[in-house]
Amino acid sequence: MARNLLLLNGPNLNLLGTREPATYGASTLADVEQAAQAQAKAAGAQLACYQSNHEGALIDRIHAARTEGVDFIVINPGGYTHTSIALRDALAGVALPFIEVHISNIYRREEFRHHSYLSAIAQGTICGLGIEGYRLAIDFALKSS
Repeated sequence: MARNLLLLNGPNLNLLGTREPATYGASTLADVEQAAQAQAKAAGAQLACYQSNHEGALIDRIHAARTEGVDFIVINPGGYTHTSIALRDALAGVALPFIEVHISNIYRREEFRHHSYLSAIAQGTICGLGIEGYRLAIDFALKSS
């Protein structure tokens, strides 16, 4: 059972609650992180949260996870989903299991959003279920070994 989790959020997710609420909902990133930490705590696990609008900062955080004893990563890479080979390489390089989460259904949106550089190496991908996707991903991570 995973006991040390990392929740990563990429660019523009700091705008949750105000950015396109018809697409992303009214919950803020703070709401998402508080619920995730409560969920992990209830299961006897630890969960660290990190958000950045900068690709290199996300990569550095992924690299650090390897030496911090992180068992599982839940990541919403935001727009980097469709553009960042470097983020994919970082996740592959640390060899930690991860789930890719998207609040919106990327396949019901613009064509360029239909491709993810991360999905092929993820344990799974959850998209289109709103912030409920985070809860489902964390639940899966907590049950993983």
